[in-house]
Amino acid sequence: MIRIGIAGYGRIGQARATEIDQIDGAEVVAIYDISPPQDCVYKIVKNFKELLSMVDAVFVCTFNDALASFTQLALENNIHVFCEKPPARTVEELKKVISAEEKSSSILKYGFNHRYHYSVIEAKKLIDSGGMGKLLLMRGVYGKAGSIDYDKNWRNFKKLSGGGILIDQGIHMLDLMIYFNGQNFNKVQSKIFNSFWKVEAEDNAFIILESDNGVVANMHSSATQWRHKFLLEMTFEEGYINLDGFLSGTRSYAPETLVTAKREFEDITYAMGKPKETVITFENDDSFKMEVQDFLYAIKNKTPIKHGKSKDALFVLSLIESIYKEAGFYS
Repeated sequence: MIRIGIAGYGRIGQARATEIDQIDGAEVVAIYDISPPQDCVYKIVKNFKELLSMVDAVFVCTFNDALASFTQLALENNIHVFCEKPPARTVEELKKVISAEEKSSSILKYGFNHRYHYSVIEAKKLIDSGGMGKLLLMRGVYGKAGSIDYDKNWRNFKKLSGGGILIDQGIHMLDLMIYFNGQNFNKVQSKIFNSFWKVEAEDNAFIILESDNGVVANMHSSATQWRHKFLLEMTFEEGYINLDGFLSGTRSYAPETLVTAKREFEDITYAMGKPKETVITFENDDSFKMEVQDFLYAIKNKTPIKHGKSKDALFVLSLIESIYKEAGFYS
């Protein structure tokens, strides 16, 4: 039985506990939270060190300012760690974690659940098959509706979060772009600003990226979309793949669809500009479940994790830091 602790028992911590409870061979034995809910069914401990003394593995679901330090301390105590995104507020923080990981025999996994969505899984299979040819360009939009108290959310205070909408939500889109491209982007242009919300961090980020293999990508990460929106368009030599919509707990980004088509411009009287599309709609989101299963399977069988490696986390956080620096965010 793998004894598991959860640090940070908010919405995400509770979602992780729900998935763990459904897996044989693992149990949540305790949680640590500065203000735990009154209806918590698990043992509540007073501090993080006490939690580590009771467990084999820990899920770190805290505010961003504690993610790196908690993960590092757990690894130094030979505890397996599942840490939510972002991996840290800065690359400097993350490098200290990776140094602790290299000295530890414990497994470290980061929570980039978008890679486990069925539309993403099917898109990656299609790309890897080679049927679409070389990837040429990518366009992404990831936006939030905002909320009446959005400006009071801890995610908008740089000391706690490290940034705004980009590091909070846009990080998922950037991770997918790196994943589908097969390498990171080394050239960055960006514009980051506040267009509406009176907060310390950004509410919009416009980004243009280029990688060594010639792929150009642009992305808009927004907290002023006034609706929940996810769209990633990818153009290849032989056609295109679009990920339009995402399933989530609220289903506010739904429906989740995978749209594919091959280029057809030989018959300009009919096919030009309107190729035949295949649209697949997905009805289930098992991404949290599959993430947890991957983590626990790796612990039990001493095998590498599939996604969420520290190398992946370093790639995307380095890119975010480059975006912020280019836009003068740290000045």
